[in-house]
Amino acid sequence: MSKFFEIARTDEIAPGKAKMVEVEGRKIALFNLEGSYWAIDDTCPHRGGPLSEGEVEREVVTCPWHGSEFNIKTGEVLIPPARAGVKSYKVQVEGSTIMIEV
Repeated sequence: MSKFFEIARTDEIAPGKAKMVEVEGRKIALFNLEGSYWAIDDTCPHRGGPLSEGEVEREVVTCPWHGSEFNIKTGEVLIPPARAGVKSYKVQVEGSTIMIEV
């Protein structure tokens, strides 16, 4: 059964930036896209690069290790070398509290 976890506050992540959070033993990259928040697994399936440390441009994050690109909203892989996407998570904001469903 899934449930929501409080993971951050809105003032912790500037627009166009990301933050890695850990929830239930999972590393998750949380992104601020112009005031909307999105979450995907933080680990690139190619070689384990930290997606939260990648460059963000619009809805795309580039893995800092080998350049794979992922859609921040869906987790879909857009450009290899990664061959698979990553899990995306439902995000909910209440006031200044950001929560994700795991």
